[in-house]
Amino acid sequence: MNDLLPAVALQAMKMLRRICFLICVILPFASFAQKSEVGNWFIYFGNQKISPRWNWHNEVQYRNYNFAGDLEQLLLRTGIGYNLTPNNNNILLGYGYILSKPYIAGTDRKGETQEHRVFQQFITRQQFGRLYLQHRYRIEERFIEDDFKVRFRYFLAANVPLTKKTMEAGALYLSAYNEIFINDRSPVYDRDRIYGALGYAINKDLRVELGAMSQLLENRKRTQFQVVLFNNLPLGK
Repeated sequence: MNDLLPAVALQAMKMLRRICFLICVILPFASFAQKSEVGNWFIYFGNQKISPRWNWHNEVQYRNYNFAGDLEQLLLRTGIGYNLTPNNNNILLGYGYILSKPYIAGTDRKGETQEHRVFQQFITRQQFGRLYLQHRYRIEERFIEDDFKVRFRYFLAANVPLTKKTMEAGALYLSAYNEIFINDRSPVYDRDRIYGALGYAINKDLRVELGAMSQLLENRKRTQFQVVLFNNLPLGK
């Protein structure tokens, strides 16, 4: 197993370089694209430690068709997690509410769809020098009005501090992830998300990121800017 770790780190570094290259390519040109093609997501991720083993996840995502104001989707997610080992290997049971407002084909109106989602996930973290890796495996049971679907997701994220040796206060860092979505029915392939960002650690519990994400769907792709706030302030000592 230990022999595999350098290979994993090397592959993760290659992925990081490729994904972060999206920032250099997308950001200068995306602003000139049609507003219907480039959206913007404002995201808040909260992960509050309740005790040495237990944590509370809380999340808000406000997704727009354009920079702001033209709502595409509102996502609210929460859950309770438990660390199988000290500060790592977290299992979590959660619930999400998703309000979607897709455009109705052939009109200038938007419909409205509400989804209730139950999910289970496992997160494990690794560190190789300055490279911080996170693997997340998630299963979702999706109640979309009169329909029921199951979806599987695998998420690989990497952070590399640039101005510090660790992800400490004042560190400017590169962030990247790749997440693939698989359905339990046809079409099996749902989507793939590739993200690159520049981040700043305000302190060990607060971080902000500004980046771009390319979402590859079955028959099309879309680009979204992302403004993200991470809050890991504990609920108690």
